[in-house]
Amino acid sequence: IPRRAAPRGISPLGGQRPAQRWSVGAVKTPGYPVREWLQTTARYTMPDAPFLAGQASVLVRPLAHGDAFADVAEAVSRKRPKPGERRIQILQTLAAMLQDPGGERITTASLAARLGVSEAALYRHFASKAQMFEGLIEFIEQSVFSLVQQIAEREPGATGTADAAGAGARHAAKVLVMLLQFAEKNPGMARVMVGDALVFENERLQQRMNLFFDKLETTVKHALRDGAPTGPGTAPTVDAHIRAGAALAFATGRLQRYVRSGFKRLPTEHLDASLSLLLG
Repeated sequence: IPRRAAPRGISPLGGQRPAQRWSVGAVKTPGYPVREWLQTTARYTMPDAPFLAGQASVLVRPLAHGDAFADVAEAVSRKRPKPGERRIQILQTLAAMLQDPGGERITTASLAARLGVSEAALYRHFASKAQMFEGLIEFIEQSVFSLVQQIAEREPGATGTADAAGAGARHAAKVLVMLLQFAEKNPGMARVMVGDALVFENERLQQRMNLFFDKLETTVKHALRDGAPTGPGTAPTVDAHIRAGAALAFATGRLQRYVRSGFKRLPTEHLDASLSLLLG
């Protein structure tokens, strides 16, 4: 028996066919600049905006009475992210969740719920949660060491001059100030830096952060060694090594206090006076 075509507006299985009657207005682009993998363009003076900028928002235009299909409720349509944007959005959301000092351990389920996507969508961009944390660590490394390089380029070489010791101490102090300012403006990153967010995560993440601080200590040691006085009976390398170790212990202590206080005790509190006593 030949099948008759269903009347317009009627489903072949019976009942009304749902009408698609909606209208969507313009979609705002994300409030953060889309850059090549979160690369920072910050100078030594840290930017006012933290790592996490605003999230994208969708504006829905109300339906007018005279619009086509105007008798159906309005609906929201989200713009599909461009390639690479979703990866950045995942990392930004993870960093935002880390800013909650009393929050529970972050799972891929809670991260996906915050983003409004499925867990499978996360794994299209990252093979594991450990890779997501590695993305945050990569951002920390790129940001901090690019700023370290900027400081080194601006500091004139003072080896062998009368003010060599003062120049070396100022160079080391600027590196420590930059590190603590970065953490203060990025609380979620501070939790990663001190290892608080890495508890129960893959061990290699904490090892990578340990290497990060070892490299920073070496940077401070070189600055202090280049500014150390030379002459009979002096041991500039040993002295610089000891002072650099004390300086990094001070900085990591400030970071831990910042995280432990729920981001209330700022790491830059009385910083100039503290560094003056520490480095001279």
